[in-house]
Amino acid sequence: MDIVLLILVLVALILVHELGHFVAAKLAGMRVLEFGVGYPPRAARIAKKGETEYTLNWLPFGGFVRIFGEDGEATDTKGRAFTDKNRFAQAIVLVAGIAMNLLFAWVLISGSLLAGTPRALDPEEIASAPDARITVSDILPGSPADTAGLVGGDVIVHAFSGEETFAAPDPAAFTEFIAQDGVETPITFDIRRNGEQLVLSVLPEKGVIASDPSRPAIGIAVAVVGTVPLSWYEAPVLGAEYTWALTKATAVGLAHFFGSIFTFSADFSQIAGPVGIAGAVGTASDAGLSSLVTLTAIISINLALINLIPVPALDGGRLLFVLIESVTRKRIKPAVAGAMNTIGFLLLLLLMVVVTAHDIWKIVA
Repeated sequence: MDIVLLILVLVALILVHELGHFVAAKLAGMRVLEFGVGYPPRAARIAKKGETEYTLNWLPFGGFVRIFGEDGEATDTKGRAFTDKNRFAQAIVLVAGIAMNLLFAWVLISGSLLAGTPRALDPEEIASAPDARITVSDILPGSPADTAGLVGGDVIVHAFSGEETFAAPDPAAFTEFIAQDGVETPITFDIRRNGEQLVLSVLPEKGVIASDPSRPAIGIAVAVVGTVPLSWYEAPVLGAEYTWALTKATAVGLAHFFGSIFTFSADFSQIAGPVGIAGAVGTASDAGLSSLVTLTAIISINLALINLIPVPALDGGRLLFVLIESVTRKRIKPAVAGAMNTIGFLLLLLLMVVVTAHDIWKIVA
């Protein structure tokens, strides 16, 4: 079932990406030969409208758009080949797929906020959320909480200290509860992590908070997370904020990872291939539709940014070719571009094999 959900998610994301190329190419006056659902071999021709065929193909892993002249060899007597258009038009067509994935992520996140999805709540919203819970938002490395095994995202259902019990969704009161017994009494946490119940014990220490060294603390930041649907005009605004924040965080993470590859210090535990993504999709589906929609949005942002990397065989690599041609005023020979794309594809395939092997190793281990 996880594999089926993964295929559906990937097909949706890739079709959205290719739809961006398709619409931009049409608007630029390029001749679009085919819009395919799935990858060849072809199963059936759904329809033909004008010069464009709409096809269904046997490999159900996404889709593609075939634009006349995009391989750099063909030209059109009416100037409608990809290479016949100016460099700006070519760049817009290449960027359109990336833009559509980001737009799709914004639509998904805004829709989930409109329907109601767990999120960090403002103080005035807490009373309206029946499922409001204190949630760990950050962990101080080396702190008592870090040593005890608490992680970001843990939902604190109850906390026990001696005869005292804490369960209120109030961050200020939670901070006072942690500090009330000094450093003598360990605090037991009843938490939920990925649907599982865990019990952890943490002993507060002084000196954890640099600005208030005399206050006992365990080294966590918390937020109140709950489900409160937003209005039709609030959801798109907050959705845009979330999409931008996720895009920035993803860009930083990808830059760090690919930079670490060149220093041979890449941490493959921080990324996932098809096997890992399938597991994540299954877990999100079990948690509910809103979780699945949010994960799909995150994957869409990743797909957009990965395609922007200037590696041949990706949109970013083709954009780099367009930029080089704009500067040199010379067209890159199709044979050279084809060879570079092949090398880029093989490197990406090698990376995918390594990541997939790491996914499988984590499951076996």
